[in-house]
Amino acid sequence: MSNTISLEINKRTLSIDIGKIAKQADGSALLRYGDTMMLVTATSRKELKEGKDFLPLIVDYRENTYAAGKIPGGFFKREGRPSEREILIARLIDRPIRPLFPEGYFFDTQIVGLLLSADLENEPDTLGVIGASAALYFSDIPYTTPLGAVKVGLVDGQYVVNPTDGELDRSPINMTVVSNESGIIMIEAGAQEVEEDKLLEALALAHETNQQIIKAQKDLFAKLGLKKREFTPKAVDAAKLAQVEREHGPALLEAMQVRGKKANEAALKAVRESALARIPEENLEDRLQTKECFTKLEEKLFRELILKKKLRTDGRGFDDIRPITSEVGLLTRTHGSALFTRGETQALATVTLGTFEDAQRLDSLGEESKKRFMLHYNFPPFSVGEVGFLRGPGRREIGHGALAEKSILPAIPDMDTFPYTIRIVSDILESNGSSSQATVCGGILALMDAGVPLKMVVAGIAMGLVSDCGDYAILTDIAGLEDHFGDMDFKMAGTEKGVTAIQLDLKIPCVTLPMLREIMAKSKAARLKILAKMKETIAEPRKDISAYAPRIIILNINPEKVGEVIGPAGKIIKKIISQTGAKIDIEEDGRILIASTDMSAAEAAKQMILDLTAEAELGKVYTGKVVRLEEYGAFVEIMPNLVGLLHISEVAPYRIASIHDVLHLGDTVTVKVVNIDPADNKIRLSKKACEEGGGENPESTPRPDAPPRRYPREHGPDHRGGRGRF
Repeated sequence: MSNTISLEINKRTLSIDIGKIAKQADGSALLRYGDTMMLVTATSRKELKEGKDFLPLIVDYRENTYAAGKIPGGFFKREGRPSEREILIARLIDRPIRPLFPEGYFFDTQIVGLLLSADLENEPDTLGVIGASAALYFSDIPYTTPLGAVKVGLVDGQYVVNPTDGELDRSPINMTVVSNESGIIMIEAGAQEVEEDKLLEALALAHETNQQIIKAQKDLFAKLGLKKREFTPKAVDAAKLAQVEREHGPALLEAMQVRGKKANEAALKAVRESALARIPEENLEDRLQTKECFTKLEEKLFRELILKKKLRTDGRGFDDIRPITSEVGLLTRTHGSALFTRGETQALATVTLGTFEDAQRLDSLGEESKKRFMLHYNFPPFSVGEVGFLRGPGRREIGHGALAEKSILPAIPDMDTFPYTIRIVSDILESNGSSSQATVCGGILALMDAGVPLKMVVAGIAMGLVSDCGDYAILTDIAGLEDHFGDMDFKMAGTEKGVTAIQLDLKIPCVTLPMLREIMAKSKAARLKILAKMKETIAEPRKDISAYAPRIIILNINPEKVGEVIGPAGKIIKKIISQTGAKIDIEEDGRILIASTDMSAAEAAKQMILDLTAEAELGKVYTGKVVRLEEYGAFVEIMPNLVGLLHISEVAPYRIASIHDVLHLGDTVTVKVVNIDPADNKIRLSKKACEEGGGENPESTPRPDAPPRRYPREHGPDHRGGRGRF
């Protein structure tokens, strides 16, 4: 019996081979779409480690450079630590499968995705999700919910499932959607200010396509007749739970509604500690059961408060946003700064403007590229009142930073408008819900403070959900307890016109499209309120950038003269950089960027380049210096390193016996450019054309006392423009 799934999606075949390779893993799937291939494995321990009360799920994703026919760059010629891209795809795989494990399954479990072949047209991230679903579903691990995952783009006005990289470049939507049979479980999207209705249409198409992938997995599973390992979750003692609720429920409910994060935590802790104080220290089992019962009771009371009493723990209405304050220009020497506070979540965002040299170089599977906009998110332990080491960014920091960066990216001006590398750093100073969306708001305010001419103003908000047996409540601007005990974290950023980013994560099996429509509408209403508050602080970007930021000048020269600016072995450009201290970037198309914090240095470098690349304009009058005399005329330098021929016949409106009679080396003369040879750029000058009555035929207006005319040779030496070639 075949263990292969095969189906067509957008004229390409998606194939999944189950158990073909990596057979000692509990489950494995080899996927192919186009020429992109990935192996995904699932392995789970059969022995439970004591003391675990959560699912220890590890998801790793690696992109082998051999997949694209490359050897790793750098000194060490092998793959090193995971890149940010690999971490983000690992998170993408983790998020939809984590809530679908059975409750109480606390066995160590690992998903490994290895990219084996990359055609650089078909993105591998959706293959990772499908592969994780298949590896788990076709193993004996008690995971029973197959998933489908696709990308959706909007190409030339048409929705496209799994668009190629080239098509995504032309699409205002880049959306990854993961579904099960009942609904949508995860969304990851970037958009160029797209209306909510269009995104909902894309979601509907993605969900419909995902059903084909799910059905193919279920059909094969039924044929194979696989059995899952036995698993019975540890049940909470119902009698013990009832006792804890009877004795401590009222006090716990009252503590839950204490305002303020720290005060709320202290009140809840006090109730728990009072209950545990009645149990002897040596009675470890009873104390452990009591702690478990408190966790269950706290969740139960929270959900009842929302669904039955229609109350939030902090007293807000379901659609209310916590108080917002913001200020800009807080830091004196940064190029831009903003402090954004929403409730008990506070982000300090700073903007640094750099030059072309500061752009991040990306050595990816495809061609090497540069990234000129970066957002880095930091979450120090003091932001939640904890003690811990300050280390490098973890997966959470990388994920939150990537979401905020994606949200703001559509607002960043293009290189021609604003030729700077831009870095935002968001330091979370206080956290009680949705610090990533506070980063979006603070980042935009800091950009405006820095004088970045944004295309649009973006704000973000996080929405929550509490549901039970068809009854549900949508919560705007979720705080800590609502995030912890709620069922959904839906983050959406955008402008007054449309959406720039979406991220949906669930703790329940799915949400439906009608629910998503309602969630998006409430999110938009909240976003508009936040945008209005932000504009009260700063309505538009400042007219000028900080005095401490580098100044960048853009020049466009004739591409044929790029070599003259660089010089042999870079001698000329190095000399300019050494003399001015400016940073200079030269592109093959003749575009030159000059950067310096000292504007006079930048201007000096600009003038030196202009002098090197100056070109004469036909019909323009110049004042030049005679630099060479020949029998047939004079060579005049009309601009630095730009020399033209003033033929003896063009010196005066009468015959001249000898050029030496009227001109000498070093003389200053006014001349007009009368011809530029398109073939070799030779410049012809005329002095008589600048004089009154100039341009007449010298033969027809001879001076009475002029000596007989001596005719020059027909062919003189090279007198083309350029760096003094004559």
